[in-house]
Amino acid sequence: MPTAKPPKPDHGTATAPRRARLMPPAQAEAFIRALAVANPAPETELIYHDTFTLLVAVVLSAQTTDAAVNRCTPALFAAAPTPAAMATLGAEGIGPYIRTIGLWQGKARNVAALARDLVDKHGGQVPGEREALEALPGVGRKTANVVLNVAFGQNTMAVDTHIFRLGNRCGLAPGKTVREVEERLVKRCPPDLLRDAHHWLILHGRYVCKARAPECWRCVARAHCNYRDKVLAPPR
Repeated sequence: MPTAKPPKPDHGTATAPRRARLMPPAQAEAFIRALAVANPAPETELIYHDTFTLLVAVVLSAQTTDAAVNRCTPALFAAAPTPAAMATLGAEGIGPYIRTIGLWQGKARNVAALARDLVDKHGGQVPGEREALEALPGVGRKTANVVLNVAFGQNTMAVDTHIFRLGNRCGLAPGKTVREVEERLVKRCPPDLLRDAHHWLILHGRYVCKARAPECWRCVARAHCNYRDKVLAPPR
């Protein structure tokens, strides 16, 4: 009996934070360029060695922090560095390596299943097409966007919780759903910055424009932000 995939939050709706006024295009560009100047060479914080291990790391990172994933994947990738080795390991063999992350049982099943699919349907290679990626167990739109962007150099926008919040809070790309925010960001981001933009936005949301306490006093894009309740000094 086939294993059901866990929910893919990147396809659903999300509860939007208070939405700011939509930035005009020039302001949106200025906001993103300010982030670019501050971090000219952004990278994913996930540890990976090739396209396959990137795919697995992104699947494991759903509803889990990158730091938590990075603590368990070195041992997993040492034991199973290829799709064939991961398929041989199977869900029961994968599980012990990832017990410390959220939803580990379902993720173990999905990683084993996607590894088998890569071997059986793609010659052991990670496909570079969205439709083929999203057909893999545990792979939704956000995961596919990350792999297409990082591994295949495509101009995709992977919207996670941080980007969804930031797009609404700052007025960069307000929307009621993850997909709406993604599509607005793709249209509003300068083409020369689009490939790296999701890294800038994720990192900014993770470390500066935080959910409960945005650190506006150290935001490099503050002058271009429409958030009305800016926190302009650190708490004492």
